Amino acid sequence: MITTVLFDLDGTLIDSIELIRLSYAHTLCVHRGVELDASTWIAGLGRPLRWQFAQFTADEREIDAMIATYRVFNMEHHDAMVVAYPGAVAAVRALKERGVALAIVTSKLNSGAVRGLDHAGYREMFDVIIGVDDVVEHKPHPAPVLAALAKLGRDPTSAVMVGDSPHDLTSGRAAGTRTAAVSWGPFPREELESMKPDVWLETTADITRIVEARLVPR
Repeated sequence: MITTVLFDLDGTLIDSIELIRLSYAHTLCVHRGVELDASTWIAGLGRPLRWQFAQFTADEREIDAMIATYRVFNMEHHDAMVVAYPGAVAAVRALKERGVALAIVTSKLNSGAVRGLDHAGYREMFDVIIGVDDVVEHKPHPAPVLAALAKLGRDPTSAVMVGDSPHDLTSGRAAGTRTAAVSWGPFPREELESMKPDVWLETTADITRIVEARLVPR
C-alpha cells in the first residue's frame, strides 16, 4: 500500500502554467529579443530555470540575469494568476487526515514553492518541501525525490511520485517509487503515456484514491 505521496507543484497541484509561460516570454524578449517558441517552452517545463536559459546562452552572467528577470516578473504577477486546481486542496487534505506522509518535489525555489502553496490554500499540509535550492541534481535526476524520502524517513517502495511532466515520472522511477501521471497538466497525454506511469489520475478526486491502489513495484 502507498503510505507516502510526493507531488510536483506547478501543473500538478497549482495552475501556474500561464504565469510561467508569460514569465518565460517576457525574459526572452528582454534578454534575447526573440519570441517564445511553444515547443521549446513545453520541453523545459519542470526543469530548473538555469537549465532552461542555458538552451539560449552559455554565458553564466547572462543566465543569472535572465533568471533574475524571470523571477521579478513572476513574483509581481504571482498572486493574481496562481490558483489551485479545482478539488486538489480537498484531495490533499484528505490524504493528510489519513496520516499519509506528503512532500513537494519541485524545480522552483523552496521559498517560491511555499508562497505558491500558501496562496493556493495548501498551507502546512506538506511535511517536506524540496526545491531547486535544496539539491545539486534536479529532475529528471532521482536526487530530489530521494532527498524528500530521506527527510520523511520513508522507503521508495512505499511511495508514489505524482506529476504532470515526463521529468517528474523519470525522477520518481529512477528513485524507486511508483509513478502517477495527472491528466490536467500542460503536457500532451501521449507524451506522458510513453513514460508508462503506474497509474493515471484523471481528475483531482483520484488523488485521494491513490493510497488505495495496490501498485506493484516495477
